Amino acid sequence: MLPILYRRVAGLDVHKKTVVATRMRVTDEDRAEWETQTFGTTTPDLLQLHDWLLEWQVSDAAMESTGDYWKPVYNVLEDTFELLVVNAKHVKHVPGRKTDVKDSEWLAELMMHGLLKASFIPSRPQRALRDMTRYRTTLVQERTRLVNRVQKLLEGANIKLSSVATDIMGMSARAMLAEIAAGRANAGFLADLARGRLRAKIPQLEKALTGLVMPHHRFLLAKQLVHIDFLDEQIEEISAEIGRQLEAMSRLPEGSESETGRGPAEGCIAGEGQPPLSWLEAVALLDTIPGVDRGQRRRCWRRWAWT
Repeated sequence: MLPILYRRVAGLDVHKKTVVATRMRVTDEDRAEWETQTFGTTTPDLLQLHDWLLEWQVSDAAMESTGDYWKPVYNVLEDTFELLVVNAKHVKHVPGRKTDVKDSEWLAELMMHGLLKASFIPSRPQRALRDMTRYRTTLVQERTRLVNRVQKLLEGANIKLSSVATDIMGMSARAMLAEIAAGRANAGFLADLARGRLRAKIPQLEKALTGLVMPHHRFLLAKQLVHIDFLDEQIEEISAEIGRQLEAMSRLPEGSESETGRGPAEGCIAGEGQPPLSWLEAVALLDTIPGVDRGQRRRCWRRWAWT
């Protein structure tokens, strides 16, 4: 017989609209008791689930990582119970599962015997940071796709700007595109907008900017440039908010201090035999890797730096 490691546990079978919960306890006579009940997934329903588990003084609960449906449940229960979010494949591979056993009961039973392996769930501040960095990644990817559409449009209008300027969204090239969208067709005028080292390529620019720009090209180009400007603004705002979040996560709790004089906030990174790093210090260290630069507006911060 398997040893009992946890005497008051729960298993939660999470769906989009319902949570099937089984609470299980071991009595003083070493007999297992359990009850199963179904709850909704709105916050008031999950608070009822919270109170229902407290009635039996449940200490540990387990649920499968089903899509994103586990997140509302985790948000409500994480401050009171030790929660394990487990991989569904791992649960199904545990020997002994019987087809007539409800999923919630099976999870509770496995939890009671300590047979579940928890997935890593970051702390609440880190989850918030992860949401922002992933959304920023989505915006950067969308911007890249839109720049490619601009390039495709220019090729269709016989404009070979990318053959001369390495970045068609650089300051000089961006000014040229704005004039093309506004109806300017004089290649000499457009090439004279070049700045810096690009001025040495004015003859090549005049050739590259001599094209067959139709009204629909100008219309689409204007819309695409406005969209890119909007995405740039959104990326800048989210980047600033990420910076503020990192500063808040790195800030010391009031009255706390490590031996080095700078104790980290919750979730900071520590190495074996080394003093722990704050989040800002960890980011600065990652920023020293060749090819990684969080300061460049158009480059996506590497996701692994935050997740």
